[in-house]
Amino acid sequence: MRRADRLFQIVQILRMRRLTTAQELAERLEVSTRTIYRDVQDLCLSGIPIEGEAGVGYLLRQEVSVPPLMFNEVELEAIQIGMRMVQTWAGKELSSAAKQAMIKVEAVLPQRLQAYQSLMFAPDFYIDSDQFKYLDPLRVASQQREYLEICYQDAKADCTKREIRPLAIYFWRGTWTLLAWCELREDFRSFRVDRISELHHQERVFSHSPGKELDDFVEKMEQEGH
Repeated sequence: MRRADRLFQIVQILRMRRLTTAQELAERLEVSTRTIYRDVQDLCLSGIPIEGEAGVGYLLRQEVSVPPLMFNEVELEAIQIGMRMVQTWAGKELSSAAKQAMIKVEAVLPQRLQAYQSLMFAPDFYIDSDQFKYLDPLRVASQQREYLEICYQDAKADCTKREIRPLAIYFWRGTWTLLAWCELREDFRSFRVDRISELHHQERVFSHSPGKELDDFVEKMEQEGH
């Protein structure tokens, strides 16, 4: 990482947190704490209002306006590829949002990067768009913690109705999978989104329930060695 990029990252990290130690900054940026001490000192000398000291931690005394888009070619390529994948795989709402976001990014790029284009693509001409038709409502329901009733086809094409608490959506091996707490099985279950044949909103939300949350699932997987 170039030193200019590292200084930028230090300011960005401090903007997002109340108090950050030099050790935490060093681990995030993969440098020594001595390097962080020098960087912070130089930022202070350049007028960035950083408050704190070595061994205690640092914070910004006030909001700092810094250029938001100091990308290099590899970072820009990562953004372009990510946006293309979202446009293809993430449903209509996020697809539209990705296009608009990329327009905003390209509008403020420095001149040397304006013509840069990644040669990695995510074409959609071979994809059945119906497999994503429930992706937007599932994503929103997960965010809003809304109960859903789904009709689900298993690998044998047998259908069951489930009332679920949608918790998160994962993309792996070319397939979106909904992680949910299943009221029928009283346990965590994963549902392939393309096998959901019906979806009905229950118009009620679920509260925090110990043992039934996303963190509980992750802890369970870690204990089982996954």
